[in-house]
Amino acid sequence: MAIIRPFNAVRPSEEVASLVASVPYDVVNAEEAAELARNNMISFLRVTRSEIEFDHPVDPYSPEVYEKAKANYLRLKSTAPMIQEPKPRFYIYRLIMDGHEQNGIAATFSVADYNNDVILKHEKTRKVKEDDRTNHIITTGAQTGPVFLTYRKVTEVDMAVEQTKKKNEPVYDFESVDGIRHTLWVIPEDYSDIIVFEIGKVQNLYIADGHHRAASASRAQKAIQEQSITHTGEEEYNFFIGVLFPADQLRIMSYNRVVYNLNGMSAAEFLIRAEANFKVTSSEKASPENPRQINMYLEGKWYSLKPNENVKPSETFGENLDVSILQNYLLKPLLGIEDPRTDENIDFIGGIRGTSELEKLVNSGKAKVAFSMYPVSLNDLMNISDAGEVMPPKSTWFEPKLRDGLLVHEI
Repeated sequence: MAIIRPFNAVRPSEEVASLVASVPYDVVNAEEAAELARNNMISFLRVTRSEIEFDHPVDPYSPEVYEKAKANYLRLKSTAPMIQEPKPRFYIYRLIMDGHEQNGIAATFSVADYNNDVILKHEKTRKVKEDDRTNHIITTGAQTGPVFLTYRKVTEVDMAVEQTKKKNEPVYDFESVDGIRHTLWVIPEDYSDIIVFEIGKVQNLYIADGHHRAASASRAQKAIQEQSITHTGEEEYNFFIGVLFPADQLRIMSYNRVVYNLNGMSAAEFLIRAEANFKVTSSEKASPENPRQINMYLEGKWYSLKPNENVKPSETFGENLDVSILQNYLLKPLLGIEDPRTDENIDFIGGIRGTSELEKLVNSGKAKVAFSMYPVSLNDLMNISDAGEVMPPKSTWFEPKLRDGLLVHEI
């Protein structure tokens, strides 16, 4: 059963919270991070993407970058300022975007539960990205961004959340530049035992987003434990920060694909060969309206691709996903994309950027073809996780996203 613990969060003072809080480190590149942090010396991107601090080219995975992250974190704590909660507490983190609201409990979760599949995964991770955040955690001595977790709702926990919101003032309540409202409450200690007990009865928690953060917390825990002669299992490094949302409150957006070359084919030849496994028709719409439909943008036109009789149902949940069908019946056999995690001929565009981004990339000539996907459902995610399967890379895009820097877990 799942373990959930309150923690002594390090968090910015109320008046500077909106300036400290930053987008997750892994949704922007270095140039975008630098622009977002420009003229803001207390942006948390100076901790999570500290390579932007150098005035010369630098390997973002070099020791000097992690040391700069540590120095910036210590500076930020004193100058922002950031404070540490005197007692371990749970928090409510509410996100509102375009009228959609979701309320999660910010807490720490057991690395052992992650290792033993009480906390279930649905994606594989890349070693280089694990190495990066593991080094970041160990060098800074802190987990600087939460893992996005979900679970099948528990009424008693929902009641504790609603009562906290009703009876208490938030410690933060601001709208970020992207229009997302972020609100944080400290949960009264009276509810702590209820949360621990009720979540403790839950069989499984699920990683929605943040697989690399969780994997890196596990690797950091192992590295620190190996150097410790007094390990008890209760040290903070045995737990990682996350925000746990009821599944019925979450919204998954599509995760679209662009391909840079057609593997030696002309657009006309590619279109004809796609008909081997799909019914291809012209479409007036950019986004598919139903599962088992993929929309494709090629040479200024949208097409609808629907699997034909050659696409056989699979006994595994993951192989029946639209992203798997696209990979197995088009990207791999026609375009030679064997492993989309490492192949440089493919890139992934989060649904928040819309289909206009796909059109822009193709119309500019940067990409040759784009694919607009129907979003994966939460039931699909949970079924795949329960079955011990993994989704293809970049199958889910969760929005709105949590901000880094509002809650830090020092280990």
